[in-house]
Amino acid sequence: MARRRTAVSKGARLKQVEEPRATHREAAGERVPAFRNRRGEQVEPRAFSASDAKNQFGRVLETALSDGVVVITKHDAVKAVLVSAEEFAALMAAREPALDTLSREFDRLLARMQTPKSRAGMKTAFEATPTQLGQAAVEGARRRA
Repeated sequence: MARRRTAVSKGARLKQVEEPRATHREAAGERVPAFRNRRGEQVEPRAFSASDAKNQFGRVLETALSDGVVVITKHDAVKAVLVSAEEFAALMAAREPALDTLSREFDRLLARMQTPKSRAGMKTAFEATPTQLGQAAVEGARRRA
């Protein structure tokens, strides 16, 4: 059950504000797995139960915006991760290699495959008749068997 605390608003009125309860995992002293954020810092995200996330989404969202990430648990197991748009964009940019990097990698692999022996083999294959290709396939299958 959520704890209640008293908060003072602008008009000096007292009101009851519900705070999310600790998940069973937090109560047992277990921690949500840490990970490295986009800056390479080790981060332990705050965990909210699925019920608390549903009932207090505004607070969960603000936590994700300020901390970068929030973990949502259900029955003491991590089921979802809420990531801020800024953190998501940085993580996605880090995953996507630049086009120049991909082009260099392709050129390097292609050059490695372009040996005189492979060129001669490809020339023979493209100039072969269907009968010759069939015979080569049968011979190759026999060698593997």
